[in-house]
Amino acid sequence: MITGLAEIILYVQDMESQVAFYRDVLKLPIDYPEQKSYENEQWVVFGTGGCKLALHGGGRKKFGRDAPKFVFEVDDVQRTREFLSLSGVPVGKIRHPAPGVEVLDAEDPEGNQFSVEHKEPDDKK
Repeated sequence: MITGLAEIILYVQDMESQVAFYRDVLKLPIDYPEQKSYENEQWVVFGTGGCKLALHGGGRKKFGRDAPKFVFEVDDVQRTREFLSLSGVPVGKIRHPAPGVEVLDAEDPEGNQFSVEHKEPDDKK
């Protein structure tokens, strides 16, 4: 069911300095959004090859809550939810954080959160 690791979400407190670090020091290209200031941005995505690095604003340095989150690509979120639920995996409700995007949050046996998502191709949104 899993077709690949889509992204790792890193919760950050100071988006401007974190973007500067990953863009200017590590030289990662910004996939979204390209702008001059990131001070008020809550979501910035870097291209890192087959897997994206997404910075998510609002981090509070709370262990277990601000930990990086793994996001796996799937072809069918509903089918994956049913499979995980029948396997005893704690799962949430399917949500739609953006047009053409379906996300399901779940937990591994130690309580680490991960998500599965499906994104419609740009030409189908």
